[in-house]
Order: sequence, then C-alpha cells, then structure tokens
Amino acid sequence: MRPDQGTPRLREQVRRVIRTRRYSRRTEKSYWYWIRYFIRFHGLRHPAEMGEAEVRQFLTWLATERRIAAATQNQALNALVFLYAKVLETPLGEIGDIVRAKRPPRLPVVLTDSEARAVIDQLKAPYWLMASLMYGAGLRVTECARLRHKDLDFSRRVVTVRDGKGGKDRTTLLPAPLIAPLREHIDQIERRQCARSALAQVPVSLPFALKRKYPNAATTLAWQWLFPSDGVCHDDDGDLVRHHIHVSSVQKAVRRAVRASGIAKQAGCHTFRHSFATELLRRGTDIRTVQELLGHSDLRTTQIYTHVLGKGFAGVVSPLE
Repeated sequence: MRPDQGTPRLREQVRRVIRTRRYSRRTEKSYWYWIRYFIRFHGLRHPAEMGEAEVRQFLTWLATERRIAAATQNQALNALVFLYAKVLETPLGEIGDIVRAKRPPRLPVVLTDSEARAVIDQLKAPYWLMASLMYGAGLRVTECARLRHKDLDFSRRVVTVRDGKGGKDRTTLLPAPLIAPLREHIDQIERRQCARSALAQVPVSLPFALKRKYPNAATTLAWQWLFPSDGVCHDDDGDLVRHHIHVSSVQKAVRRAVRASGIAKQAGCHTFRHSFATELLRRGTDIRTVQELLGHSDLRTTQIYTHVLGKGFAGVVSPLE
C-alpha cells in the first residue's frame, strides 16, 4: 500500500538510505534516475503498489523497445532491487524470465603510446596534466578529478586513490616525468590561495563528517583539490565551498583533443586507462601487478587486455608476410 502522509517522500527516503550506506553521489544519481523512470513508465504509480510483475515488464521494455545495453539494463535492475530491499524493505521475489539485453563481447579501444602522447599534446592546462595522470597512472577520470594535494607522495612516487570504484582505496604509480609539473601546479594553487583576501577564501568540500571533525581542514593546503573548479557552489549544509573540476569538462576537452590529433579512434578519457594497462602488459609487466594498479577485484577483468594485445597469436604468421 502507498505510505501514509507522515512518511517522507520517496526521493528523501532513497537519499537517506544511500547516504547512510555511503554510496557514491554518482550511484545516488543513477539509482534515482532509474527509480523515477520506473515510476513514470507505470503511470506515476507508487512502487509500494507494484512488484515483480511490473519490474519484469519495465526491464523487458528497456531491452526490446529502448534497446539499451546489457550493462545499462543491469544498472536499472540493481536500482530497483535496492529500492525494494533497502528503501521499501519489501525485497523482490523471483522476477522470472525477462528479455535480457545481449552483451556481445567487446574489446576496449586502446591508443598506442605515440597516439596517447599526441592527444595529450593537444590539451591545455590543466587538462594535459590530468590526461597524463590517467595515462601514466591508470586513473579513471573521476579518480583524477578528486585528487587532493595530500594524495601525492613525491618521495615514494605514489598516487593514493581515495574512495575509488566500489568505495575502495588503492595506490598506483606517480610517473617521474610528472613530478616537476605537479609541483609547479601545486605551487601555483598555493600562491593563488595566499593571494586571496580572508573574505575571498572559500573552503573546499570535504567528504562525510570530516567538516565537523576537522573544521580547519577545508582551508589547509593538504586538503585542497589538485584540480579545483573556477567557480564555487553550496554543500549539503548550504555553505559556500569550492569543488573539484567538473568531470564533463575534462571529457569534452579530451574528445576535442582526439579530433584535433587526427586519430581515427572512438577514444575518450577512459581510453587512457585502457592504454595504460595494455602498455604495461606489452612491456612485460606481470598481470597481477596490473590488476592491483587498476584496482580490479577480479583478474578476469584485467585479462581482457591480453586479448587486445593478441600475444602474437601463438606465433601464427599472416600469408602475406
């Protein structure tokens, strides 16, 4: 039955449960998108009034009419399972047979070393530095954008990724050629911060309860974003803060750089991560090491890059050679 008038709105319920479980904001945004889509598909009926049959109908429609990818259909399913199990506390039973979107085997697009460098050369600051980190350290674009000054260890040449995919932390390589540019970049940020008046100083956004636990951290150099946004925004408490550079601006800059470089590949930010893994394997790096650097939980995810390389096809030679 539909909840009574004293129950918080569904949007607030979903937000509260997701943030209590410390899911990422991207997951929150994605889950709410599919929950809202599901509600609209069924004529604005409340999910509490629906169940397995309606979920099956919606997922089948996505595959047959919208022709979405298999991963997208799985994402919609995960959102609805979460809604019923964690928010409404009425877990779904057996959904039954649904038309599943097909997941054809796809190899990731990768750039050669010269192609990756050609794209990076087309980028301006700070995008060239971000692309260099994605290629040189195997970072996802969100991981790169969320780096803070304290996440770089120049003495050990290590980058620490905080709260990466799946909420996991990991360490990866800090390429030696980037040490000097990164130091200079940090010095520029520090000079700009010191040049601002006390009134113009805007604290950076902090995760979870750190704002209350360490009230001065938001203005220290260690917690500053490595790639801060030019503008400011309001956090959940309504306070003015500075966030990191928006991921979409990095993605747009990289797409423009790929076109400008003349490379005829459908490449983007994530292509640098694919190219990082492939290049390491090509140079003989152990696949377990590559798995650790990428933060993959399953070795099979990393093994896809061995198919990209081909590994010489067991010595087979083309008839034209």
